[in-house]
Amino acid sequence: MRQGRFARILRWLAILAAAAGLAIAPAAGEVTTESQLKAAYLINFLKYVEWPVTGAPINLCLFGRSNLAPYLTAHEGRLIGGRELRIRKVSSAEQIVNCQELFVPESEASHFASIIREVDKQAILTVSDAEIFPRVGGAIAIVRAEGRLRFDININALDQAGLRASPLMISLARQVTGTPR
Repeated sequence: MRQGRFARILRWLAILAAAAGLAIAPAAGEVTTESQLKAAYLINFLKYVEWPVTGAPINLCLFGRSNLAPYLTAHEGRLIGGRELRIRKVSSAEQIVNCQELFVPESEASHFASIIREVDKQAILTVSDAEIFPRVGGAIAIVRAEGRLRFDININALDQAGLRASPLMISLARQVTGTPR
């Protein structure tokens, strides 16, 4: 059990190091883009959040004009916590009902309010790359800070959705707002 936790910590550290541009060498000729790192964050968030319902597939939904789909399709069908991962594109707030994680890019900021209303009290992890997202009721924002990608967490939004982030995930966040119940 300890070894599994240690491996998870190492994976998170590798993601953070890659986001920071530290010396984790990519394969020959491979360049890690910001979009690839955001996709990696989305996959890892799924591993460190507890949902009230288990067993069904995990639908990671991309709202609107997100450019992350090409970086996530390689993960489609993989098991995360014993659940099959599916990647879906959605274009309206009504289509998000079967999502477990919803990524809303900053370019879709005009939809933030309607999406937050639509997911109210549903077990959906909302994520964006807009720094304001946690302040308007979203759960996680992937942000550029000090020249690297980090993430901020809104604990109240997680609680409202009936979700729980692991202590490790919370400790790796740049900023945590709200208080757990």
